[in-house]
Order: sequence, then C-alpha cells, then structure tokens
Amino acid sequence: MNQVLSAESAMARAIECAHLGLGKTFPNPIVGAVITSATGEFISEGFHQGADHAEVVAIKAAKEIPVGSIIYVTLEPCNHQGKTPPCTEAIIDAGISKVVYAVTDPNPIAAGGTAKLRNSGIEVVAGLLESEAAFDNRAWITKIAKDRPRITWKIASTMDGKVAASDGSSKWITSELARADVAALRSQADAILTSTATVLADNPLLTSKGLGKNPVRIVMGEREVAPGSQVLNSDAETVVIKSHDFQDLISLAKEREFNQILVESGPTFGTALLKADLVDEVILFQAPTFFGSGTPSISDLGVATISQRLDFEIADVEVVGADLKITLIKSANHEESGR
Repeated sequence: MNQVLSAESAMARAIECAHLGLGKTFPNPIVGAVITSATGEFISEGFHQGADHAEVVAIKAAKEIPVGSIIYVTLEPCNHQGKTPPCTEAIIDAGISKVVYAVTDPNPIAAGGTAKLRNSGIEVVAGLLESEAAFDNRAWITKIAKDRPRITWKIASTMDGKVAASDGSSKWITSELARADVAALRSQADAILTSTATVLADNPLLTSKGLGKNPVRIVMGEREVAPGSQVLNSDAETVVIKSHDFQDLISLAKEREFNQILVESGPTFGTALLKADLVDEVILFQAPTFFGSGTPSISDLGVATISQRLDFEIADVEVVGADLKITLIKSANHEESGR
C-alpha cells in the first residue's frame, strides 16, 4: 500500500527534495516536487539538478498519473521557454488536476504560471509552507531581489571569538565533524571566496573533500599567489581577481550567474565585506574552548556606540561533533532577511 501524505507532509517532502539540488542548479533556483493521488497516496517525486525542472522529473518518475492527482511544488511552476519547455505545459499534458506550490516566483521572466494553469482548468493553491521553502531557497531569492548572489561568511572560532592563538596558530580550532560539515557546505555553494592573504598564510585547498561537487574558487587581492598553491590545482576552477574593489567581485558573480558564494577567509577580508554590506549570512562554528588572547573573528567595524551595531538574527543552532554551528541571517531590522 502506498504511503498516504497530508498536504503539509507532501510539501515538506518536496522541500527536502529541493534541498538536494543545492550547488547544482545555478543560475536557476532549487525546486522540489511531489505527486500524490487525489486521496494523498504517494506517486513520485523529483528535484531540479540542472537539467529537467522538478515538476518534469517527478512526472517522468511516475508510472501512471491517475485522474485527480495533485503535484506539490516548492516554487510556482514556470511559464516560459528557457533551456527547457514551460513546466506549466508538462503539468497540463500530464493530466494533473491540482497544483499546490509554496513560493510565488519572484522572477518576472517566469511569471504567469498560475494564470496559465487556472485557464487550463487546473486548481491552484499558493503559499503552503511558504516561509520554510523560501528559507531553503534563500540564495536564489536574494539574487533576484539584490541582483547579486547571496554571500555567506563561514567563521570557525573559540567560545571567546578567537580564530587564532597569539602565535598565529589556528589548525584545528573546531572538530573533524565540523570540518566535514564545512566541506558539505562547500559542495552546496556555487563559488568559494577567499583572499590572497588567506592563501599565503594557510595554503587552503577549498574543495568539498569528496562530499560533493567542487565549487569555483575565487581568490581576491593584489598580491601574487604562488604557482604551487593548492588553490590553483586542477581539482576545481580557480579565478583570481587582482583587486580590492568588491564591485569587481560582484561583476564576476553576475556574469557567472552564481546563486550563492561561501566566504572562507580571515577577519580582515570578512570584516571588509561586512562593512560593505555584502554579508547576508554568517555560519559560525564555535569550539568549546577559550584562548583569552589571540586574533578576534571580526576586526574593527567602526561601531562607536550601541545604536551603530550590526544585527543578525539566529536562524538555526545545531551541535556538530563537539562544536556549535550557529546560522545567522541579516537582521530584518536593517533589511529583509529573506526568511
């Protein structure tokens, strides 16, 4: 007997499916889809991973689609011809009777999906688990809203906010499990951004360590990077931006259509991004240890009084191995956070 899903359960599963597409879909959003019978019996599922859209993957995976079937999609079905035909046409041709989606597509190029479906006699319901689906798709939504990729800064520090001891040593502050989690985060990003200072000091590899695809590596700064640096090896593409002007970074990111950039750098470079209002999210790994002295995770932001503070909101707290993983998003007190 097939599993019977409530509407909320079906959409929650579609969101889980969408998450599997992180790092595989740019310039497109992550999208998941689940098809059930009219009475909620599971039929099939799918997610976008760079080729067919989620709706088409789920339709192709179904052995049959009985009359009255429902498709749950994390994003409003598109109504435009891009690399693939409109998803609205695939849904109509499949004989699906009802479409339930979470987030209305903010991209004007793909608009009109709901109207097309309703005009074809298909019932459409919008907004189911909207905030959950939007949060998972926040990188692409940020790109549409800001005309640049979402930028996330990863920090690994002690409980007292130090990223290196007084002698400059920093390997390893966090646990092996936390470092594996970072490798997974890299596989979900479209590009990894670091500075020439970090390359010269740490000689990082910046790959997913076999946990997924390797993102494009971006090294920014005016100093020369040694030809033998690990970041220049053949494991992934590396782009060197010989500049301190973040507009050069944004121009590259827009040209490449990245959805999400993960920053792995020291406090000077990360703080400069913060001061330029280019950090949308911080993922902070904190080890249960104290240095007392050493290098702080963030340099001087120029905050002279409490009213000038830079606020973030805690989106998630997780224990990873021996460490805390705290996800912080730009506070809605300053601008829309995307959640």
